[in-house]
Amino acid sequence: MVTDWSKLQASTAAPPRTLNVQKLAESRAGELHSLHSIVGTCLHNNFRSQRNKRRRTTSHIKKRFRYDNSNNGLLETDEKRLPRRIRRTIDLKKNPLTDFATSGDGTKRLSTHVWHAKRFTMSKLWGFYLPLGLHGRGKGSRALLKKSKQGVLVHDSSYYSAVQLEGPEDLLLLILSQVMVPSPLETSDQTSQHILAGVTYGSAMLHHVGAVFAQPVAPVTYMWRPQNPILTARVDKIDNKDEQQSIDSYASSRQLWIWIHPAAFREGYDVLESACETANLNGRSVNCISLEGKLGKLDLIGPKAFQLMQNIFHPLTCSTNSWAVQKCSVAVNNNKSSTTYSCSLPQEDQISTSVIISLTVKDPRAIAEKGFAVLPETKPSKDLGAKETNTQGDTTSERILPWNPGSLSSLPSNPEEKYRFSEFIDLWDVSKGVNPPVEESFLCKKKQSQLIRIFSIGEKTSNKLDASGVRQYSQLCPIMLLKDNSGKGFTTRWSAILPLSWVKVFWIAIISNGGLAIGLRERHWITSEAGLPYFPSDFPDTNAYSCFMAMEAAIADQKEKLRPPSLRPFRVPHFPPWDCIHYGSEEISTVGVTKFLPVSNNSMKILNCKNCDVADVGSRGAVFNGVVARTSDVLLHFVSHVKDDNLLLFPNSLDGKRCLTKVMKDNELITHQTNGISSQLMCCQKLCFVRVLLHAYKEGVFEEGAVVCAPHPGDITMWSSTRLDDAGKFQAPQSLPGSYFVQQPSGRWALQVPEDPVVRESFRWPIGFITTGFIQGSKKPVAIGLCEVALLARLREDQWKTISVSKRRKEIYVLVRNLRSTAYRLALATIVLEAQEEDLEFM
Repeated sequence: MVTDWSKLQASTAAPPRTLNVQKLAESRAGELHSLHSIVGTCLHNNFRSQRNKRRRTTSHIKKRFRYDNSNNGLLETDEKRLPRRIRRTIDLKKNPLTDFATSGDGTKRLSTHVWHAKRFTMSKLWGFYLPLGLHGRGKGSRALLKKSKQGVLVHDSSYYSAVQLEGPEDLLLLILSQVMVPSPLETSDQTSQHILAGVTYGSAMLHHVGAVFAQPVAPVTYMWRPQNPILTARVDKIDNKDEQQSIDSYASSRQLWIWIHPAAFREGYDVLESACETANLNGRSVNCISLEGKLGKLDLIGPKAFQLMQNIFHPLTCSTNSWAVQKCSVAVNNNKSSTTYSCSLPQEDQISTSVIISLTVKDPRAIAEKGFAVLPETKPSKDLGAKETNTQGDTTSERILPWNPGSLSSLPSNPEEKYRFSEFIDLWDVSKGVNPPVEESFLCKKKQSQLIRIFSIGEKTSNKLDASGVRQYSQLCPIMLLKDNSGKGFTTRWSAILPLSWVKVFWIAIISNGGLAIGLRERHWITSEAGLPYFPSDFPDTNAYSCFMAMEAAIADQKEKLRPPSLRPFRVPHFPPWDCIHYGSEEISTVGVTKFLPVSNNSMKILNCKNCDVADVGSRGAVFNGVVARTSDVLLHFVSHVKDDNLLLFPNSLDGKRCLTKVMKDNELITHQTNGISSQLMCCQKLCFVRVLLHAYKEGVFEEGAVVCAPHPGDITMWSSTRLDDAGKFQAPQSLPGSYFVQQPSGRWALQVPEDPVVRESFRWPIGFITTGFIQGSKKPVAIGLCEVALLARLREDQWKTISVSKRRKEIYVLVRNLRSTAYRLALATIVLEAQEEDLEFM
């Protein structure tokens, strides 16, 4: 006989939704009594807990506690203050709309502070609690570099802040030309046009108002808001001239964002604010607004970063200003009203570098819950709340349905349901306010209600949740994606700019999809491996560098005092004494230390550095009396300023008048050009430094703060013809001082030159310092340093004269000596500005 399971299932009664425990116990009374008798027989009717299982505590004795009688007068209805642990938990769980959460002393916390504090070593820097790195001794660089070449690294860069400039375009360009190098007015190529149109972003060096060699502040990234074609279109049917002029002035108004590191944000904001106040033409002005605490920034590094973004960022709208994005399907609106563009992220190879992609994406937590719906082609209806008709012919504008957080049943399951249209907020209007994401507590309640409904537990109640006291939430987030313009292969970097209240939501989504979080230390490793400068460590000409290094020196001195005197190493400067660089030829340098350049104690004042707790920065040896050339134009300007065009320097400029390869192979041209080089340049001029990349010639590890020295021609020949087994021959003699520098009674560090002429022959004069040393886990380690331009040109001249044409190289041979070592290591120095026109990229 075949059983009809469908009829049997229909006849089976459903389980009750509630369970009465008392009735259940009465029906099972006999079974419970028999079970109790069996257990009592085993325990000999002794149901007391055993003494070895009892809690040994005296908390039940009230006489052991002291009571505070000062609060006896309080009423019983008065609420008792919650413990600090609970109050702190409540504060950390908050997601403020704007600004960061702060601690008691005013230190700001990132939105991901709780997540980082459980996994990273936190450090108090620049007014923030920032993740310094993973717990431990700072190792693990090899595994991290491997991950950067195969996976995705993510870093919360929300501590960066933006300054918004708003005003006429010509006035904004005038201000930027006064405080930025390179100036936007000096370049008119296609790249600058794309930056001005808001298609791509640019990088520059922000400095104080003045000449080319003015005091720099910090490297910045700036971007323009794309012009609205509706506002820029001239309206011809307006009779009133005043209305036409107001429309024209509004259409010519532009908006600009300048992103600044927190170590120099206050100084940079003061510079921009003063420049806006002084630049006032014909009664027009520029508004300078700080966006600190309103925008967040997430950096994704690695070859799979774009693939991860495709899994998380599900765009509903995108802007048409991204000229490199070719797969956007735009809905046409002939009425020139507000339209929405439905698009998807294109392939990564179709996106050029430095491009800006503006998107409106879904909440990653609600994608699986089907909380969104896109309206199909519909006719205009009053119930929909549409103010304008966006449908004409076969073209339509897609709009997104809103979601009411107060009711679970409001989730649009049927596309034909009628809801109001939601307005999309542009990220450029973040100062007006952006709706935060749905709170996690509400999502948990929603999930719990769904589980109760699935398992048929509890009474049948409405699915609506209490929305009293609920803020206005949103499931749509405006976002900007920036592709880096370094082009360093595995260092493919994307930056996501989004409202600060949305950072935590996307951070959890990125980590859950395979992103590896890194701190400041790991970020520095990635930067060094890519050969990019790291701010502020590689920018000694800024005030932020002086404050940062002074703070690091104070911490190192405190740690050194905790060690016993017998275990303390000999003292070395914690940061390079830049005033010890000698500016002259070898013959003059052998006279003595008195031939050093005179360095004024006031050559580098600390301006607007409120985060610096150490006042005696100059007394510790951090004076940098020089200029760092970061563009080919600045380097050419310096060469022409010292009136010596015969220096063997070949900046990668657009004119291409001097070719490095051509001059290197022509022996007669070298002799003709170098005959006019003076043995000593003008001592009254400032030193000009350039960034160089240092690679070890055979072996050696270059540490941060190591000295870059000028080798003799015989050193190069001896090093190039010696085997690695005989590397110990080049150890400095024991008579040479063990330390390269000596600390004076005033606290400053001076170059220690041996007085014995015989010992002085083994001494090599410094021409620069290493600001970022080797990374231990790197397969091709590279160090970053700054060297004096004229001395590098002199070294290249001497080396090319003594080496045959076939063995000449573009790199320059230098010697590197670590501070706690007496050995000189041969290295190859590559001038960055000879390989690229600008050296403005940083991390």
